[in-house]
Amino acid sequence: MVHIWPIGGGKGGSGKSFLASSLGRVLAGLGKKTLLIDLDLGAANLHTLVDVPYPVKCLSDFIHKKIPLLENTVLETPVPNLYLISGAHDSLDIANLPYEQKVKTLKAISKLNYEWILLDLGAGTSFNILDFFLISQNSIFITTPEPTSIENVYRLIRSIYFRRIRQYFNAADFKTLEEEVVQEFGEGSFNKPDCIMQAVKRAHPEKSLQLENDFNSFRFKLVLNQLRSKDNIALGAQICKIIEKHLGFQVDFAGNIAFDDRVHDAVCQRVSFLDRYPYTRTAYDLRELSKRIVNSTSEQLLIRYS
Repeated sequence: MVHIWPIGGGKGGSGKSFLASSLGRVLAGLGKKTLLIDLDLGAANLHTLVDVPYPVKCLSDFIHKKIPLLENTVLETPVPNLYLISGAHDSLDIANLPYEQKVKTLKAISKLNYEWILLDLGAGTSFNILDFFLISQNSIFITTPEPTSIENVYRLIRSIYFRRIRQYFNAADFKTLEEEVVQEFGEGSFNKPDCIMQAVKRAHPEKSLQLENDFNSFRFKLVLNQLRSKDNIALGAQICKIIEKHLGFQVDFAGNIAFDDRVHDAVCQRVSFLDRYPYTRTAYDLRELSKRIVNSTSEQLLIRYS
């Protein structure tokens, strides 16, 4: 069974690609056939972090029909069991991926034959990014301790739930729903998923039940990256509590990743941080995070089939 894990955050520089490449290396080292897909459309750099400096094919080749099957764009990496779909040579307009091409890509990803597929997503809350998150019930959100990064990941999570609600309605019905929410709860209420869901429950009980089932199936995890010694080690768990309090959504705290200046050095030298500095706190955190994600996925499967 394939496990698809989108990885992203609301802000650039939070460490999405570093986390994706590191998790990929650890999973591959555990014997899992793992595929990394660079979906940071227009700003791809994942190939550099897995030592594939000159990709000979990329995602754009599939999107523009130069390569008919997505699996034929897969590249081997120097790491056994670790594979890559690069975005290194993507065309300039790929960041504005048309709807039809996005749907085509989503369907193709879901059919790929790998144990683990990690999607390295771009920053922001565009519909393309949100829909790539919604390809799976599992997602990893990454933030740093800075208030701007925390605010952005909060807005990203809110936008994902808002996008899921939007997908259940046509344009006219959604506009009517917006008017009903604003009329009952006041200006600004349509930015609050709990207000929208109350209106949906009254006017569209069947869709409300479907949405609740969707939301209950989500297994979202938060990672706090670049945690320094002076930072609050409980911050990540506190962010998850704030999200649950104000949005009503459960996000599980997956763990902290310690800040280390040598990450910068490893990236600049194009070497694996895990290989170069295996005994650091940061490397330990990455390995433990990977194990927790694997274990949580196994527990989900046991619950599903028990």
